[in-house]
Amino acid sequence: MRITKFGHACVRVEHGDTTVVVDPGVFTDPAALAGADAVLITHEHMDHFEESRLRAALEADPALRVWTNSTVAAQLEGVAQRVTAVGEGDAFELGGLGVSVHGEWHAVIHPDMPRVRNVGFLFDGRLFHPGDAFTVPPHAVDTLLLPLAAPWSKASEVVDYVREAGPRRAVPVHEAVLSPAGFAVHSRLVGPEGPGTGAELALLGDGESLELG
Repeated sequence: MRITKFGHACVRVEHGDTTVVVDPGVFTDPAALAGADAVLITHEHMDHFEESRLRAALEADPALRVWTNSTVAAQLEGVAQRVTAVGEGDAFELGGLGVSVHGEWHAVIHPDMPRVRNVGFLFDGRLFHPGDAFTVPPHAVDTLLLPLAAPWSKASEVVDYVREAGPRRAVPVHEAVLSPAGFAVHSRLVGPEGPGTGAELALLGDGESLELG
């Protein structure tokens, strides 16, 4: 399995002949969708879901399919036959790549703001993308795609999330809200210079890939 980071929360997952793109939002290069077999969307916020780009990709490739939560699925009228709504406990397969679904709600941004639905995706039992939540996967995974900074989190919670999830490796995502200096500070906190998470830290720049074996 190989992952490539494509801006903010978007990651491209390649497994055999199957290519899956997760959360191609407004901070993502549209090229991330080229050649994809499936698109997975964790929730409706624009940094994870950009409707016009996704519709353009679906129009360009009649074989492309989407898996997402029920709220996002309801927004994709006209292409509903190519969209599958999934939720906590569901599982499906994409070209030999097993995917299970975990979590139900976006993390709380502020008590006065309504929460939206959010699902995390576990690939092949070893790579987990939680979306915008600190959802703990059902077992310790090899690689956790770690939301590094967001309006709904603080640094201590990020550290504690890695500790609780217990991955072998953490790959920071969801960092477009940070300046370069802020990214350096947050990365140090979840790396060996911080209080310790028990996980190896792997930093990927946009377009950079990591082989998971």
